[in-house]
Amino acid sequence: MTGFRRGVRLGVDVGRARVGVARCDPDGLLATPVETVARDDASVGRVVALAQEHGAFELLVGLPLNLRGEDTASTVDAREFAAALAAASGLAVRLVDERLSTVSAHAALRQSGRSQRSSRSIVDQVAAVVLLQQALDLEKNQGRPPGSAVLAEQEPT
Repeated sequence: MTGFRRGVRLGVDVGRARVGVARCDPDGLLATPVETVARDDASVGRVVALAQEHGAFELLVGLPLNLRGEDTASTVDAREFAAALAAASGLAVRLVDERLSTVSAHAALRQSGRSQRSSRSIVDQVAAVVLLQQALDLEKNQGRPPGSAVLAEQEPT
């Protein structure tokens, strides 16, 4: 495990209606669901509160690129949410490629016997688990942090 940074991280799957949040243990062995946060004016504050509650040192926000690796309409939204998290939390925030994490989450829920309708409330958490686990595995394999760092916008003084 050369180059793996020890500590709790939160995975954040940003959607238009909901934000899925997952966390990992300090050794980065396992990502687990935390909460589905309603997407409103208080959602950034709630994710920051969850980060503090779980002692996270870093937030990994899913970046929804298309299959060719290009931006989508949701990409701008995720970038803006990540920047708001960085500004509000003071924590390290990284954008990680989340291609297929929601698809993987739906497939996992279907395999467990849940219908798409009954999965609606937890699919965002499961997608956050998938993106966080992929990011942890990538860091362990490559020995460097996944994705790209988000810099907090400084308030004009």
